[in-house]
Amino acid sequence: MHVITVIPGDGIGPEVIDSALELLDALDVDLSFDILDHVNAARYRREGCALSDADVARVAASDGLLLGAVGTPELEDTDYVRSVLLRLRGDFDLYANYRPVRLWHDRLSPLRDAARRAIDCVIVRENTEGLYSGVGGNLRASSRMEVAIDADINTWHGVSRIMDFAYQTARREVCLVDKANAVRAGGRLWQQCQRTCAQQHPEISSTHLYVDAAAMNLVTDPSAFDVIVTSNSYGDILSDLAAALAGGIGLAPSASLNPATNFGLYEPVHGSAPDLAGKAVANPLACLLTAALLLRGLGLAAPADATEAAVAGAIAAGRVTPDLGGTLSTREVTSAVLAGLG
Repeated sequence: MHVITVIPGDGIGPEVIDSALELLDALDVDLSFDILDHVNAARYRREGCALSDADVARVAASDGLLLGAVGTPELEDTDYVRSVLLRLRGDFDLYANYRPVRLWHDRLSPLRDAARRAIDCVIVRENTEGLYSGVGGNLRASSRMEVAIDADINTWHGVSRIMDFAYQTARREVCLVDKANAVRAGGRLWQQCQRTCAQQHPEISSTHLYVDAAAMNLVTDPSAFDVIVTSNSYGDILSDLAAALAGGIGLAPSASLNPATNFGLYEPVHGSAPDLAGKAVANPLACLLTAALLLRGLGLAAPADATEAAVAGAIAAGRVTPDLGGTLSTREVTSAVLAGLG
């Protein structure tokens, strides 16, 4: 039996996690759940810490982590979110952020040209280095002489392993996205690592785009991409753009993985959406698709396929929440997907 740690979190996190757990129960897969429903903003306000050493030990004893969302506007100026997400990424070395993007139904695309709507790609984002590594600071803070520095950290170890993961993920092509014409040192390292990896995977085509060109090409013809590999900050931006081309972040699953240990943190990317919390209109589909990623990561391909097929069926039938043009509640959408499991 696989043990999965569950952190429902904040805002709509508990609502969509309830849907995911109901789905996993309906699939009758051999999973048990260790639910850490105390890891949230309320605990951070009370104790100054949301994720304790004991909580991390419980995560470490499991086979994977399913996370609803963390974050609340009242704590934006604190280390709350970083103390949860960055600690989990760092402690478990979850260096590969895996963002699959698929257009589940033609009507969800904002693009006019039907021939180019069918996005079906993966954005592989380096998850532990780059501009989000936290290296830097402020000199003479809060003065007119203030200097603010955020360092873009790229190491051969970090870049080469995310590149290898991207090539192992690809079906036909890996496109490296950087800004080497302006950010030259890091760009040189990324391109060197791609050349090395490409020699080891001759069956996979290798291409390169600057990040501004990649953003433009994603909009003009997203169907052309297979796997995009890029840095932490560029991947953060491009993956949200790609999600919008496939119907929005309400359909966007993600996984932060350590391929060496096969441990993953699985999380819908929509965040806590506090303005929707408690209104019964949160879209559960991103979390259900995230549950499918979790199942696939555990080697349970058949229930993962069944979940994705049921989600596709609900979308095709218009059994969706208002953000996708429907009228159903979170609970009703979940029921529609469960009915489609067959």
